[in-house]
Amino acid sequence: MKKIDKTVADAYFREKNRYLVLYFVVWFVVSYGVVFFAEPLSSIQIFGGFPLHYYMGAQGAVLTFIGLLFVNAVVADKIDKKYGINEAKNQQISSGRAVDH
Repeated sequence: MKKIDKTVADAYFREKNRYLVLYFVVWFVVSYGVVFFAEPLSSIQIFGGFPLHYYMGAQGAVLTFIGLLFVNAVVADKIDKKYGINEAKNQQISSGRAVDH
């Protein structure tokens, strides 16, 4: 089995963690930022008179989380390719089959 160099593995996890922190910041702002700023946001009306803070609390946060899932999948695939992580090879290794280098 091919081993990954420690410096490459450290860089890989550092980059993955950087994006994870960014996703948590977006999650926090969307979830709790709307609550903190509900009063000023209530003056903004969207979709036929709904206050913005109500829409963000009812639907906007959920749509943002779903969007974050898709963004995470795309970004994670790009990072995996950048560092030479191959999903098909990992499945072969975990199933116990021999892998050609």
